[in-house]
Amino acid sequence: ARFSYVRMKYLFFSWLAVFVGSWILYVQYSAYTELCRGKDCKKIICDKYKTGVIDGPACNSLCVTETLYFGKCLSTKPNNQAKLGDQGNLSELVNLILTVADGDKDGQVSLGEAKSAWALLQLNEFLLMVILQDKEHTPKLMGFCGDLYVMESVEYTSLYGISLPWVVELFIPSGFRRSMDQLFTPSWPRKAKIAIGLLEFVEDVFHGPYGNFLMCDTSAKNLGYNEKYDLKMVDMRKIVPETNLKELIKDRHCESDLDCVYGTDCRTSCDQSTMKCTSEVIQPNLAKACQLLKDYLLRGAPSEIREELEKQLYSCIALKVTANQMEMEHSLILNNLKTLLWKKISYTNDS
Repeated sequence: ARFSYVRMKYLFFSWLAVFVGSWILYVQYSAYTELCRGKDCKKIICDKYKTGVIDGPACNSLCVTETLYFGKCLSTKPNNQAKLGDQGNLSELVNLILTVADGDKDGQVSLGEAKSAWALLQLNEFLLMVILQDKEHTPKLMGFCGDLYVMESVEYTSLYGISLPWVVELFIPSGFRRSMDQLFTPSWPRKAKIAIGLLEFVEDVFHGPYGNFLMCDTSAKNLGYNEKYDLKMVDMRKIVPETNLKELIKDRHCESDLDCVYGTDCRTSCDQSTMKCTSEVIQPNLAKACQLLKDYLLRGAPSEIREELEKQLYSCIALKVTANQMEMEHSLILNNLKTLLWKKISYTNDS
């Protein structure tokens, strides 16, 4: 009787584990297939193209010759939109957008091209690619069709780590995953070159001709690099105009600072007297970039610069937007970091 009871108990818990695991896999798979429906997207876009509703330089390749096709689904997030607020040099920006909207370069923007451009301007990443199209670390815009846009392929689509099937990801603890990721990185000189690229991108979006942009999700999965180890931004959907963020977050009701967050990294403070979020972001882009690079650069760093590198990274992480002379400190720390890294890798083959 005792043996039967133990066996029944074992069978029950085994069945329960299989049932719960199967249910989790089913839910995850359903969500993935629901949001990564490339064939449905293509049909909707091509139907609109063939009826003349939309137009763009990528439409023919997608819908007629079919040389453009959907590959791996990189995101299952349905809502990643932001709108453009007041920006500097607005007339120049309008001219730039009209140039991009003229897909066939005939000097005129057709109704189909105009509708495509308007749909794309609702996507923050597209707008940023247009503004930064001449910058080294922004993927080149290859074409568009409706609200679908094509950018250059990036060979390595994460700053570090190894790509695993999503089924495996479910069962790996986040702490162990971070430790494991650090094992799968390029050599240190190549990491230094990639890090310099990130610092240069921070410069590109900091008080440029079209305003200041804030990086609200500085995670490794949003950064990549090519075969020459030049940094390329893989996902810029959470890089937003500062004016937009202020409008989005100011006067939001809050109990603590934890309620005043946009994305994962753009934080303001909670005014306890009014119980409203303030509009000033606490941490600048550079501090968030240095936080991401700290473990990445210190692991395997040459002993002769490790102490100085660690000191500069921690000074960078401590930067606050509200500090006196923040812009001067920002420029000084950024230039010092770039100089330290370049001096070490300038004469190496890996760089």
